[in-house]
Amino acid sequence: MIRPEEITEIIKGRIEKFIPEAQLSETGQVLQVGDGISRIYGLNSAVIGELIEFEGGVSGMVLNIERENVGAVVLGSDTLIKEGDRVKRTGRVMEVPVGPELIGRVVDALGNPIDGRGPLNAKKKRPVEIIAPGVVERQPVKEPLQTGLKAIDAMIPIGRGQRELIIGDRQTGKTAVALDAIINQKNEPEENRPLCIYVAIGQKESTVARVAKILEENGAMEYSVIVSASASQPASMLYLAPYTGCAIGEEFMWQGKHALVIYDDLSKHAQSYRQMSLLLRRPPGREAYPGDVFYLHSRLLERACKMNEKHGGGSLTALPIIETQASDVTAYIPTNVISITDGQIYLESSLFHAGIKPAVNVGISVSRVGGSAQIKAMRQVAGRLRLDLAQYNELAAFAQFGSDLDKASMDMLKRGQRMVELLKQDQYSPMPVQEQVATLFAGARGHLDDVELGKVRAFESGLIKFLRVSYANLLADITDKKQLDAELEKRLADAITDFKKSFQG
Repeated sequence: MIRPEEITEIIKGRIEKFIPEAQLSETGQVLQVGDGISRIYGLNSAVIGELIEFEGGVSGMVLNIERENVGAVVLGSDTLIKEGDRVKRTGRVMEVPVGPELIGRVVDALGNPIDGRGPLNAKKKRPVEIIAPGVVERQPVKEPLQTGLKAIDAMIPIGRGQRELIIGDRQTGKTAVALDAIINQKNEPEENRPLCIYVAIGQKESTVARVAKILEENGAMEYSVIVSASASQPASMLYLAPYTGCAIGEEFMWQGKHALVIYDDLSKHAQSYRQMSLLLRRPPGREAYPGDVFYLHSRLLERACKMNEKHGGGSLTALPIIETQASDVTAYIPTNVISITDGQIYLESSLFHAGIKPAVNVGISVSRVGGSAQIKAMRQVAGRLRLDLAQYNELAAFAQFGSDLDKASMDMLKRGQRMVELLKQDQYSPMPVQEQVATLFAGARGHLDDVELGKVRAFESGLIKFLRVSYANLLADITDKKQLDAELEKRLADAITDFKKSFQG
């Protein structure tokens, strides 16, 4: 028989042992807000990178966890938030919409459309930050990613899954190289064509609109996405944008497809992170950047890779852009990113002003893995090109002193001048790889030595048109075989000789 006193005792004991737990772990209160940063009391269980929601409907992301409060960045305008507002934990990390619905669209750093073409209706979301695939899941870079630029595809080749830095002063054509690489993907068969993501960090709105228009006009928007965090937006959006672009590309990589992501540029990304860190009162290091600025870029760029067949064989290629000040590649952020990437394309102001475009400095530029990703035909015609150009530059500097040169040196100067002229290329006119092979073959095998220097560009464009019309099967054979055997070399030499007979300049 149950006695009432016993029940009363049990209930009393339970009440005495009851520890009231206010739901401080789930909701907190804004202590301070301003400059895109908010300090919040009460979110005791919050984790780094967690998404939080403010009362006014604005989101934020936890970046600092201190003893008394947490520091969060506001993802949007902080004018809607005031002291004392309630803040709610979501228990989720920052996610963005991904999938084929984004192709052809312009979105912001949170994945919201900003092109005025209605909602995205994306069915899937991905976290913006994930741990990069490990060494077991990867395979070596061995498939070429053609940029359509002779100077790059011949001497600094890029492979799918590579991280190749584009570096140079402002107004040297860095964005132009990246856009040419996107436009050139049109020449790839549709099933093998990479999805291209252009991430604009801290650019002017007008610049982003111009990029979208260029891609549209060249038919490249049908396989591209633009992620824009413009200069007018808070630092948190500039910080988030490259990770968003990377997450969009990763979705395609994990499906066994290919993606190319361009970060334009990571200098502004590092500056936005510095701004956030200083406002969060993190200790400043060199050039006032926080101590983890290296990790900021390494965890982003390390996500670019070529997956092995077991994991679908997809790839994510990254072309980060860094802007230098007064050609100083030894500054803090440039050296950091150079050490993370698999090579760099260095664009030089002096070459740009001398009319050599793209203004690639072959001496400093390097691709650490791309050589294995070149097609054999390109290796055959461009094998000695780098060395020849280096020797030409050395000789040209020596020849300025006006000393008498022997015939061999004069011939080398003559050849070098024509090769430099041949490597020039107009903006937004990338060239398919088989046509690059044909023109470089003409230059490397001495077919241009007797062509006037001023007529080299005219010779090149005439030769391409001639081959397209009269020798289309020859270009097709180069594409199929991917190497120049003795028979193809002879046919190509005969075709060039045939064209020279009719060339008037």
